[in-house]
Amino acid sequence: MAGTFKFELVTPERMALSEDATQVVVPGVEGEFTVLPGHAPVISALRPGVIDVTLPDARKTRIFVKGGFAEIDADHLTVLAERALDVDTMDAGTIAAELATAEADLASATDDAARLAAASDVERLRGLGR
Repeated sequence: MAGTFKFELVTPERMALSEDATQVVVPGVEGEFTVLPGHAPVISALRPGVIDVTLPDARKTRIFVKGGFAEIDADHLTVLAERALDVDTMDAGTIAAELATAEADLASATDDAARLAAASDVERLRGLGR
């Protein structure tokens, strides 16, 4: 379909999503970036955050990812995520459980990189709970 690209979200357990998209906003470690059809090739590490996907019929999908990598070329975006959760289906209990895990990761972090990643995860999950 013209004006779209293939978006695939893969977790260690499964292919979580495979759709044509018109735009995807990705939480890169250097900041959020938007992928559109014809994007230049890029590989980026991801921070915990929400991927916002716009589908060809203008529907939107929001997915919380806990780190990973994104590989982009002109007609394809592949996200390899450590963990992915559909924001629309997350209830307060799911968010609380994820937040407890993230807080435990923060408490047990042994280096600056682990502390930074865990703190980012906690911050993003608290934002979802509001």
